[in-house]
Amino acid sequence: MPKILVPTDFSTNSKAGIRFALQWSAKQKLTIQFIHFFNTRRLPQWTDADFKINVDREAVHFTQKLEKFIRAVYKSTNTVPGKYSCLAKYGLSADIAIMDYCRDHTDIHFICISTRGAGKLNKLLGTHTGNLTTRSKVPVITVPKNYRMKPVKDILYASDFSHYAKELKKVVAFARPLGAKIHVLHLSSPDEVIPEKKLIIKGIKDSLHYVIDLQIEKRRFSQSLLKDLQRQIYRLKPSLIIMFTDQHRNFFQKLLFPSKVEQLSFGMSLPLLSFKKE
Repeated sequence: MPKILVPTDFSTNSKAGIRFALQWSAKQKLTIQFIHFFNTRRLPQWTDADFKINVDREAVHFTQKLEKFIRAVYKSTNTVPGKYSCLAKYGLSADIAIMDYCRDHTDIHFICISTRGAGKLNKLLGTHTGNLTTRSKVPVITVPKNYRMKPVKDILYASDFSHYAKELKKVVAFARPLGAKIHVLHLSSPDEVIPEKKLIIKGIKDSLHYVIDLQIEKRRFSQSLLKDLQRQIYRLKPSLIIMFTDQHRNFFQKLLFPSKVEQLSFGMSLPLLSFKKE
């Protein structure tokens, strides 16, 4: 049974990620771990023991607040609660705290988090979401703040055709329990040699036992790759997008050329699932 980590800061915007997780759990048996990371001031006169006592007290307070918050979301969405738990933990930076938690809890299969766009410093749902999208070893689903619950019927997997067979195993594993149709999109260059489309589709069907729709579209070099991708997303109208992000780029590459996955996570009205590219 997959286990999903769903962070929240109790804001209205954070409910989008919660709603997606509840919708998902209604379709597939999941264990949901709702989590809130809090920061607390340390007074100069406190010893380490004093600070720990205060942190433990705050953890109890925020866990109770989280339980009340989650019960209200379940009620407002008319969703019957499945298997879930609530936890509040001390953490200085939300994105780091989430990744540390996942590193220590290897049973977490996905992170599901809302996003409201970049530009809000030191907020759980701002640039920290972008950091998670491009750095997390655990797959991350970013859900736009205005998302409303609806079935995931069509999934768009945007592929550069490198290691696509291995990546499609993960895409199919996600799509199969949902009964979702998979559209594979590749934006090709003019001089790129593409294998026969029918052979690709047959190979995927034979190896993964799943039918896909393969879309190979030529790049428009008058537009950026991101613009080309957004145009195809608008045309195909999927319920969710899946991309694989390269986490091995150096600091200057990330600074000068932000990840397309990260940019999409802030610019789309659809949930985006990002996997680490092998």
